Amino acid sequence: MTTALPKFLTALAFALCSLSASATVMIASSNTYTTALSGTAEAPPNESPGTGTATVGFDIDTHTLVIDVTFSGLIGMTTAAHIHCCTAIPGEGTAGVATQVPNFVDFPLGVTAGVYSHVFDTSLAGTWNQAFINAHGGTTAGAEAALLAGLDSGSAYFNIHSTAAPGGEIRGFLQPVPEPATVAMLALGAPLMLALARRRKRHC
Repeated sequence: MTTALPKFLTALAFALCSLSASATVMIASSNTYTTALSGTAEAPPNESPGTGTATVGFDIDTHTLVIDVTFSGLIGMTTAAHIHCCTAIPGEGTAGVATQVPNFVDFPLGVTAGVYSHVFDTSLAGTWNQAFINAHGGTTAGAEAALLAGLDSGSAYFNIHSTAAPGGEIRGFLQPVPEPATVAMLALGAPLMLALARRRKRHC
């Protein structure tokens, strides 16, 4: 019985250390944002039955913007798709186009449903709307910082435009995917737990 507790504490400490390593890797990866797309999220809202999802990964250090989108059920044919940023109030209102114009390269146009995945280099001016660059210091670095701030605050949205709704048929405000903060907090106690287990073992 005297060794059961130290063995348990040691095992728990090592488990927490493993969780800490996993959490560190996840936190160090690119920031990820996601949203559901709908007509009711547009400004003003519309009655489109269209739906979709958009996931955006943005790593400002490696200048990488990854976009994955699926959509279906649109009333009109797609004409463009963009990320808009940054609204005055998170989660509502409208903003200008931040990303590539007239639309994302190779985005499926002239359809009511589709899938899209592309990786952009955000250090290149061609990834951006020049007006967005000009509004943020005239550099791609300024555009990157502004978009990151907008994504983190919930002030950037993904918008799919169509022939039925030129201003946007379905959209959604991108929200940060929560980091494993709880795991990280638990992992902070791992060294203490390990030290306690060793101390108890020496006194048994």
